[in-house]
Amino acid sequence: MSPSKSAVVLLSGGLDSATTAAIAMADGYTVHALSVDYGQRHRFELESARRVAEALQVAEHRVLSIDLAALGGSALTDDLDVPQDRSSEAMAEGIPVTYVPARNTILLSLALGYAEVLGVADLFLGVNAIDYSGYPDCRPEFLRAFEQVANLATKAGVEGTLRFRIHAPLVAMTKAEIIRRGLELGVDYGLTHTCYTPDDGGISCGRCDACQLRRQGFAEAGQVDPIPYLVD
Repeated sequence: MSPSKSAVVLLSGGLDSATTAAIAMADGYTVHALSVDYGQRHRFELESARRVAEALQVAEHRVLSIDLAALGGSALTDDLDVPQDRSSEAMAEGIPVTYVPARNTILLSLALGYAEVLGVADLFLGVNAIDYSGYPDCRPEFLRAFEQVANLATKAGVEGTLRFRIHAPLVAMTKAEIIRRGLELGVDYGLTHTCYTPDDGGISCGRCDACQLRRQGFAEAGQVDPIPYLVD
């Protein structure tokens, strides 16, 4: 399909966001990818975002910098231990310390500003309400609420020149289903990065929640995960 419309896609460099970008392109969108250096300790993911954007041949890839590390409150931005070797039952209980306060609200707000400048109504992000580690800002009700805010809080929304839409194509999919869909679309998962505590070379730990969910997803999809891990 020849692209006839445009979208802003939040691209973290992870498996989910890479798949989301590929889905947007398959749906006929010209993709303007936005990555955010928010002070995450695992900022190796930004290099992965660059590689994914290049491989997908998106129309544009921008990287913005903000400093959520100055606020702290999360193991991803502060000097707190990232949980490792947790069971599936433990991961399903409560909101983990890797939750970054208001992260998706902030990232979507940046994407919204970018979209309004571009004159683009469609925003995509790779949140998931099944394998989502309990994060409150990955739920469908949050996405619906933000869409309302987007149309109330912008010049384009108030004047009616744009009707903003939030797309979360992975929201009801399991990790295995996401991986299968991405492979159908030709996503190179060897370019992606998921780990919260990689080593200095970007090698994934294999033990944090994100690594475990990813590895489980590949196993359930009957596929081999192409990235290396520090532990088997």
